[in-house]
Amino acid sequence: MTTHEELFGAAPDGLWAAPGRVNLIGEHTDYNDGFVMPFALPHTARATVTRRADRTLRVHSLGTDGETVEVALDGLAPGGVPGWAAYPAGVAWALAEAGHEIGGADILFDSDVPTGAGLSSSAALEVVTALALSDLNGLGLDPEELARLSQRAENDFVGMPCGILDQMASASCSAGHVLYLDTRGLKRRQVPFAMALEGLRLLVVDTRVKHAHADGAYARRRAECEAGAKALDVPFLRDVPHEDLGRALERVEDPVVRRRVRHVVTENRRVERVIELLDAGLAREIGPVLTEGHASLRDDFEVSCPELDLVVSAAGAAGALGARMTGGGFGGSAIVLVDEAAADAIGAAVTDAFGAAGHRPPRIFEAIPSPGAQRLPL
Repeated sequence: MTTHEELFGAAPDGLWAAPGRVNLIGEHTDYNDGFVMPFALPHTARATVTRRADRTLRVHSLGTDGETVEVALDGLAPGGVPGWAAYPAGVAWALAEAGHEIGGADILFDSDVPTGAGLSSSAALEVVTALALSDLNGLGLDPEELARLSQRAENDFVGMPCGILDQMASASCSAGHVLYLDTRGLKRRQVPFAMALEGLRLLVVDTRVKHAHADGAYARRRAECEAGAKALDVPFLRDVPHEDLGRALERVEDPVVRRRVRHVVTENRRVERVIELLDAGLAREIGPVLTEGHASLRDDFEVSCPELDLVVSAAGAAGALGARMTGGGFGGSAIVLVDEAAADAIGAAVTDAFGAAGHRPPRIFEAIPSPGAQRLPL
């Protein structure tokens, strides 16, 4: 494997890591100013970085077959860097736009966060870049600032209109906890989520169907939510009380927008139900809420796919406590809450169901709540 010194001719000044994430509940609520509950995965994007004396950023990824990408920090502009390198370049641009002085750098990336699986591989890449550049340039940025800058890079430089869930999870989650985040103002709380103590496991099932938000489907959902908020004369759908949902839906004429509104308002309530159950020590009882959330994402928000639906139905038939798709949708991954003793059997049942349907086997692994972005020893 190519080393940093072999590639760039100098030893790295430091090593940083930022994780991918799983979202327990709260999907497509972040850009509606709502509630989310992600936690970090043990899978990370890692970056070794060497300072440069000039104003050049050189980036290389061990996960691609491409060559090293070199960009000038002066004159960086949205749309100016193609492919995966737009993410780290976008972070450098966002830092400069925010008034932070940074120098050039050589960065070698490596990652075991599955790409295209709805587990925030792009956010991990952004956040690890932001943290490394912050540390190397003495900026002292806190997790919230790192997340905001990383989101701006993705929104305005890459052109993906995501909310801030993924970046906040990668920047600020804690091991053994799920992050209860109010995306309005970013008020947050680390909630203990020690599933093993209750005899539970949470499985991630990567369907290996690659989602493609670039096709405009994600942007359309966001526009439909904005149309719903406008029809209801509220700043964001988060401002529609769950108890008033029936009356609110009567005021939305477009049937598609009406479904989007119903998902967001009920999903925010599902986040509140999950936090109430976890606070009461009733983690086992969140299973039906997860499954309910999947039905809403499938029917009202229309971001599921046959493979994700198959995970949920096969896992449920095999005795899972609950399951739902996680992430933006259109493919990617699902999560399955199971009794520890039944985990292997349920995983096998899902794999068998994929084989019977003619799909290639899914990738299944346990989701373990892990630390957020951090500097590591070389």
